[in-house]
Amino acid sequence: FSGDDVYMANENERQEYVLNENGIIFVGNAKYIEARGWYYGQFQDPLLNICLTMLDLSLYYRQDPATDVSRRGDPKYVGRVISSMINGNDNDNGVLLGKWQGSFHSHENPSRWDGSVAILQKWRQDNYKPVQYGQCWVFAGVMCTVLRCLGIPTRLISNFNSAHDVDRNLSIDKYYDSSGKSLNIGKDSTWDYHVWNESWFIRRDLGTSYNGWQVLDATPQEQSKG
Repeated sequence: FSGDDVYMANENERQEYVLNENGIIFVGNAKYIEARGWYYGQFQDPLLNICLTMLDLSLYYRQDPATDVSRRGDPKYVGRVISSMINGNDNDNGVLLGKWQGSFHSHENPSRWDGSVAILQKWRQDNYKPVQYGQCWVFAGVMCTVLRCLGIPTRLISNFNSAHDVDRNLSIDKYYDSSGKSLNIGKDSTWDYHVWNESWFIRRDLGTSYNGWQVLDATPQEQSKG
Protein backbone atom coordinates (compact mmCIF):
# COMPACT_ATOMS: atom_id res chain seq x y z
CA PHE A 1 0.00 0.00 0.00
CA SER A 2 1.04 3.61 -0.50
CA GLY A 3 2.37 4.10 3.04
CA ASP A 4 4.82 1.20 2.87
CA ASP A 5 8.57 1.88 2.67
CA VAL A 6 8.85 -0.33 -0.44
CA TYR A 7 5.74 0.98 -2.23
CA MET A 8 6.12 1.43 -6.01
CA ALA A 9 3.45 3.60 -7.59
CA ASN A 10 3.97 2.35 -11.14
CA GLU A 11 2.15 -0.92 -11.87
CA ASN A 12 4.52 -1.87 -14.71
CA GLU A 13 7.46 -1.49 -12.34
CA ARG A 14 5.71 -3.63 -9.71
CA GLN A 15 5.20 -6.35 -12.33
CA GLU A 16 8.87 -6.21 -13.35
CA TYR A 17 10.73 -5.70 -10.09
CA VAL A 18 8.55 -7.70 -7.67
CA LEU A 19 6.47 -10.24 -9.61
CA ASN A 20 8.61 -11.23 -12.60
CA GLU A 21 10.16 -14.66 -12.02
CA ASN A 22 12.42 -14.52 -15.09
CA GLY A 23 15.15 -12.13 -16.11
CA ILE A 24 18.34 -11.54 -18.07
CA ILE A 25 21.77 -10.95 -16.53
CA PHE A 26 24.39 -9.17 -18.67
CA VAL A 27 27.97 -10.44 -18.31
CA GLY A 28 31.16 -10.59 -20.43
CA ASN A 29 33.14 -7.50 -21.36
CA ALA A 30 32.45 -4.12 -22.88
CA LYS A 31 33.18 -5.34 -26.42
CA TYR A 32 31.30 -8.64 -26.07
CA ILE A 33 28.28 -8.41 -23.81
CA GLU A 34 26.51 -11.72 -23.20
CA ALA A 35 22.90 -11.98 -22.04
CA ARG A 36 22.27 -14.92 -19.72
CA GLY A 37 18.74 -16.01 -18.85
CA TRP A 38 18.04 -16.39 -15.13
CA TYR A 39 15.07 -17.96 -13.36
CA TYR A 40 14.41 -16.15 -10.08
CA GLY A 41 11.43 -18.32 -9.09
CA GLN A 42 10.69 -16.24 -6.00
CA PHE A 43 7.17 -17.66 -5.62
CA GLN A 44 8.10 -21.32 -5.93
CA ASP A 45 7.51 -23.63 -2.99
CA PRO A 46 9.23 -23.69 -0.49
CA LEU A 47 11.27 -20.55 -1.18
CA LEU A 48 9.43 -18.33 1.30
CA ASN A 49 10.27 -20.72 4.15
CA ILE A 50 13.89 -20.85 2.97
CA CYS A 51 14.11 -17.05 2.92
CA LEU A 52 12.62 -16.76 6.42
CA THR A 53 15.07 -19.40 7.66
CA MET A 54 17.86 -17.32 6.11
CA LEU A 55 16.89 -14.41 8.37
CA ASP A 56 16.91 -16.67 11.43
CA LEU A 57 20.34 -18.12 10.60
CA SER A 58 22.01 -14.71 10.29
CA LEU A 59 24.52 -13.51 12.83
CA TYR A 60 22.22 -10.51 13.43
CA TYR A 61 19.45 -12.80 14.71
CA ARG A 62 21.74 -15.16 16.62
CA GLN A 63 23.42 -12.30 18.47
CA ASP A 64 20.23 -10.40 19.37
CA PRO A 65 16.97 -12.14 18.31
CA ALA A 66 14.59 -9.57 19.79
CA THR A 67 16.24 -6.57 18.13
CA ASP A 68 16.61 -8.41 14.83
CA VAL A 69 12.93 -9.39 14.65
CA SER A 70 11.82 -5.89 15.64
CA ARG A 71 13.79 -4.42 12.70
CA ARG A 72 12.50 -6.74 9.99
CA GLY A 73 10.00 -4.11 8.86
CA ASP A 74 12.92 -1.90 7.77
CA PRO A 75 13.97 -2.76 4.18
CA LYS A 76 17.44 -1.27 4.51
CA TYR A 77 18.10 -3.49 7.52
CA VAL A 78 16.69 -6.58 5.81
CA GLY A 79 18.78 -5.76 2.73
CA ARG A 80 21.96 -5.70 4.80
CA VAL A 81 21.11 -9.00 6.51
CA ILE A 82 20.33 -10.74 3.22
CA SER A 83 23.41 -9.23 1.55
CA SER A 84 25.51 -10.83 4.27
CA MET A 85 23.69 -14.16 4.10
CA ILE A 86 23.94 -14.66 0.33
CA ASN A 87 27.69 -15.29 0.63
CA GLY A 88 29.29 -17.76 3.03
CA ASN A 89 32.34 -15.71 3.93
CA ASP A 90 31.29 -14.76 7.46
CA ASN A 91 30.84 -18.25 8.95
CA ASP A 92 27.10 -17.50 9.06
CA ASN A 93 25.69 -20.41 7.05
CA GLY A 94 25.63 -18.22 3.95
CA VAL A 95 24.13 -19.52 0.70
CA LEU A 96 27.06 -19.43 -1.72
CA LEU A 97 30.82 -19.82 -1.63
CA GLY A 98 32.67 -17.75 -4.20
CA LYS A 99 35.48 -18.98 -6.43
CA TRP A 100 37.11 -17.14 -9.32
CA GLN A 101 40.07 -19.27 -10.35
CA GLY A 102 41.38 -22.82 -10.32
CA SER A 103 39.43 -26.00 -10.94
CA PHE A 104 35.69 -26.39 -10.41
CA HIS A 105 35.60 -30.13 -11.16
CA SER A 106 34.58 -31.24 -7.66
CA HIS A 107 31.61 -28.83 -7.48
CA GLU A 108 29.41 -26.72 -9.76
CA ASN A 109 31.09 -24.32 -12.18
CA PRO A 110 29.43 -20.93 -11.57
CA SER A 111 28.75 -20.54 -15.30
CA ARG A 112 26.40 -23.53 -15.23
CA TRP A 113 23.84 -22.02 -12.88
CA ASP A 114 20.79 -20.63 -14.65
CA GLY A 115 18.51 -19.82 -11.72
CA SER A 116 18.19 -19.34 -7.98
CA VAL A 117 15.72 -22.08 -7.05
CA ALA A 118 18.15 -25.00 -7.46
CA ILE A 119 20.80 -23.15 -5.44
CA LEU A 120 18.47 -22.31 -2.55
CA GLN A 121 17.02 -25.83 -2.49
CA LYS A 122 20.51 -27.35 -2.43
CA TRP A 123 21.47 -25.00 0.39
CA ARG A 124 18.54 -26.27 2.45
CA GLN A 125 19.10 -29.93 1.53
CA ASP A 126 22.75 -29.68 2.58
CA ASN A 127 21.71 -28.40 6.01
CA TYR A 128 22.52 -24.77 5.14
CA LYS A 129 26.14 -25.30 4.13
CA PRO A 130 27.34 -22.85 1.44
CA VAL A 131 26.74 -24.09 -2.10
CA GLN A 132 29.86 -24.27 -4.24
CA TYR A 133 30.43 -22.15 -6.29
CA GLY A 134 29.20 -18.65 -7.11
CA GLN A 135 30.50 -15.52 -8.80
CA CYS A 136 29.09 -11.99 -8.90
CA TRP A 137 26.13 -12.62 -11.22
CA VAL A 138 25.15 -15.73 -9.23
CA PHE A 139 25.26 -13.83 -5.92
CA ALA A 140 23.17 -11.06 -7.51
CA GLY A 141 20.64 -13.45 -9.02
CA VAL A 142 20.04 -15.25 -5.74
CA MET A 143 19.89 -11.95 -3.84
CA CYS A 144 17.22 -10.71 -6.26
CA THR A 145 15.16 -13.85 -5.68
CA VAL A 146 15.26 -13.56 -1.89
CA LEU A 147 14.43 -9.84 -1.75
CA ARG A 148 11.58 -10.15 -4.26
CA CYS A 149 10.26 -13.11 -2.28
CA LEU A 150 10.21 -10.89 0.81
CA GLY A 151 8.36 -8.15 -1.09
CA ILE A 152 11.23 -5.73 -1.71
CA PRO A 153 11.41 -4.52 -5.35
CA THR A 154 14.85 -5.51 -6.66
CA ARG A 155 16.78 -5.46 -9.94
CA LEU A 156 20.24 -6.39 -11.20
CA ILE A 157 22.89 -3.93 -12.38
CA SER A 158 25.77 -4.93 -14.69
CA ASN A 159 28.79 -2.63 -14.99
CA PHE A 160 31.55 -3.12 -17.58
CA ASN A 161 35.19 -2.08 -17.14
CA SER A 162 34.35 -2.09 -13.45
CA ALA A 163 36.91 -0.27 -11.29
CA HIS A 164 38.02 -2.06 -8.11
CA ASP A 165 39.66 0.46 -5.78
CA VAL A 166 41.44 -1.47 -3.02
CA ASP A 167 43.13 1.40 -1.17
CA ARG A 168 39.92 3.53 -0.95
CA ASN A 169 41.35 6.68 -2.54
CA LEU A 170 38.58 6.73 -5.22
CA SER A 171 41.06 6.24 -8.06
CA ILE A 172 42.60 3.33 -9.97
CA ASP A 173 46.35 3.75 -9.57
CA LYS A 174 48.93 2.44 -12.06
CA TYR A 175 52.68 2.73 -11.48
CA TYR A 176 55.48 3.09 -14.04
CA ASP A 177 59.27 3.33 -13.79
CA SER A 178 61.34 6.15 -15.29
CA SER A 179 61.45 4.44 -18.69
CA GLY A 180 57.67 4.05 -18.84
CA LYS A 181 57.57 0.34 -18.02
CA SER A 182 54.54 -0.71 -16.04
CA LEU A 183 55.22 -1.78 -12.46
CA ASN A 184 53.04 -4.49 -10.99
CA ILE A 185 52.89 -3.04 -7.47
CA GLY A 186 49.35 -1.67 -7.15
CA LYS A 187 46.43 -3.80 -5.99
CA ASP A 188 43.79 -1.68 -7.71
CA SER A 189 42.28 -3.31 -10.78
CA THR A 190 39.60 -3.01 -13.43
CA TRP A 191 37.35 -6.03 -13.86
CA ASP A 192 35.72 -6.93 -17.18
CA TYR A 193 32.36 -6.61 -15.46
CA HIS A 194 30.63 -6.73 -12.11
CA VAL A 195 26.99 -7.41 -11.20
CA TRP A 196 25.16 -6.21 -8.10
CA ASN A 197 21.62 -5.34 -6.99
CA GLU A 198 19.48 -2.30 -6.40
CA SER A 199 16.36 -2.36 -4.23
CA TRP A 200 13.61 0.25 -4.13
CA PHE A 201 12.64 1.79 -0.81
CA ILE A 202 12.43 5.13 0.93
CA ARG A 203 15.15 6.42 3.25
CA ARG A 204 13.58 7.86 6.36
CA ASP A 205 17.10 8.16 7.80
CA LEU A 206 18.46 10.31 4.96
CA GLY A 207 15.50 12.30 3.65
CA THR A 208 13.21 12.16 0.62
CA SER A 209 15.91 13.15 -1.89
CA TYR A 210 17.52 9.74 -1.27
CA ASN A 211 14.36 7.71 -1.79
CA GLY A 212 14.41 5.19 -4.64
CA TRP A 213 16.96 2.65 -5.84
CA GLN A 214 19.51 1.64 -3.19
CA VAL A 215 22.71 -0.29 -3.95
CA LEU A 216 23.28 -3.71 -2.36
CA ASP A 217 26.18 -5.99 -3.25
CA ALA A 218 26.27 -9.57 -1.96
CA THR A 219 29.55 -10.52 -3.66
CA PRO A 220 32.17 -10.93 -0.91
CA GLN A 221 34.75 -8.16 -0.98
CA GLU A 222 37.85 -7.16 0.93
CA GLN A 223 37.05 -5.63 4.30
CA SER A 224 36.79 -1.86 4.27
CA LYS A 225 37.61 -0.16 7.59
CA GLY A 226 36.70 -3.40 9.34
